[in-house]
Amino acid sequence: MHNEKKQFTKAAGIIGIFTLASRILGFIRDMVIAWFFGAGLLSDAFFVAFRLPNLFRRLFGEGSLTVAFIPVFSEHISKYGKEEAFQMARSAVRMLSVILVIIILIGIITAPGIVRIMAPGFTGAQFSTTVTLTQIMFPYIFFICLVALSMGILNVLGHFAAPALAPVFLNLSIITAVLFISPHLSDPIIGLAIGVLIGGILQLLLQLPFLVHKGFYFWQKAGFYHPGLKSIGHMMLPAVFGAAVYQINMLVSTLLASFLPEGSVSYLYYADRLVQFPLGIFAISMSVAILPSLSRQAESKDMHALTDTFSYAIKLIFFITIPAMTGLIILRHPIVALLFERGAFDPVSSKLTADALLYFSLGLWAFSAVRIVVPTFYALQDTKTPVKIAAISVLANMVLCLALMKPLAHAGLALAASLSSILNFILLILALRNKLGALGGKKIIESISKSVICSSVMGISLQVFIGVNATASASSVFARLWVVFAGIFLGIFVYGLTAYIAKSRELIDIIKIIKKG
Repeated sequence: MHNEKKQFTKAAGIIGIFTLASRILGFIRDMVIAWFFGAGLLSDAFFVAFRLPNLFRRLFGEGSLTVAFIPVFSEHISKYGKEEAFQMARSAVRMLSVILVIIILIGIITAPGIVRIMAPGFTGAQFSTTVTLTQIMFPYIFFICLVALSMGILNVLGHFAAPALAPVFLNLSIITAVLFISPHLSDPIIGLAIGVLIGGILQLLLQLPFLVHKGFYFWQKAGFYHPGLKSIGHMMLPAVFGAAVYQINMLVSTLLASFLPEGSVSYLYYADRLVQFPLGIFAISMSVAILPSLSRQAESKDMHALTDTFSYAIKLIFFITIPAMTGLIILRHPIVALLFERGAFDPVSSKLTADALLYFSLGLWAFSAVRIVVPTFYALQDTKTPVKIAAISVLANMVLCLALMKPLAHAGLALAASLSSILNFILLILALRNKLGALGGKKIIESISKSVICSSVMGISLQVFIGVNATASASSVFARLWVVFAGIFLGIFVYGLTAYIAKSRELIDIIKIIKKG
């Protein structure tokens, strides 16, 4: 069991490191977009158009396709050997490719209707621009879904780096497009869409050498259908919805934000991007790393080990995300100003984005914890429970959005997403406890309590630091750099020190693994 924990933590670390590189480039990408396009008609059009292919990336690249494929692929390797498993994977590639081409053609043709659904408040030039961008970017879905399938193959074969590194190529492509393609077009925003499409191609090309190294070739002969695909499809259909609560809620927010003042969609987008930074590095990395471990334990019927792995992962995710939430809330204004406030993105845009970030941050711990709970259900071959709970959460989000958008505008939509995710987590954890019995709740609560206390001490220290540097955070870029990075390092130091004094088990485990390499 200790070896399983060590293997899981190391895999999560590898994914986290490459995800960190991707997220940093993602922020540079958003800084470039904010500098060039600001927060207005054009940026709103792009972010709405990009929401759909991005949804497919998160659903399939970080969700249902990989979740459904990994257990079946692992089972085929174990029962029938690697070559038979590869045959199934190649059949999956062929069938998926045909399905995706059909989806893309339908998507391009029906783009006007899709935009009317996603942003019913858009009219005139903003509507037509959004339609054009949607049509250009729709083929991105083809490449990113094949990247997701490659990710499943490579992860089962013990390789995590290339799939985690893939988004770096998307970000580089978009940055390059803004700097070198957009300035030469009569409609510069089209350059962004071209960058997304090129980025999808590059992400898929990155996977090929690593697949070949593992002995897998897309182009080898295989049937269009394989019996294993039925099992994948059976798991995948409910998994799409079960794993997509946050994304569906964000789609609802985007739809309603289109009725709010111009720039509201962009404020929500930039705030969401900041929340996605810790969410991507820690929660998504851990959810990808934990599934193989949970699947092995479920297959061997070792429920004690499975519960132990889940308990370890949930304590670790809270140990990381509670201080991250605290830091984002306190440093929200300096962070937004440093990253985005330049060019067409003015102080008012910064303030409104920071407001959204505050309310998104309140749900960071829940967004992250759900990423650990849902794969546990999938490892147990239970896809129905997450779907039922997801439906309740989505309905709650819609009601909360409608109730909060009038008094709080776009910030109310962010708060609704957080509250519905908290509800989602509570219902999931109750259902899992009912399924498995005791989850080690006493130890989990003890660990969370320590994290909350240590984060509170850290938060007080940061608040004092912000107060002392209040004028600096509103002045030059270098002063803002000082406030943000000094604040982050101060927060890490204070949290780490207080966690050490409190004898946090998670900190001790991380230090041991680092020391042993």
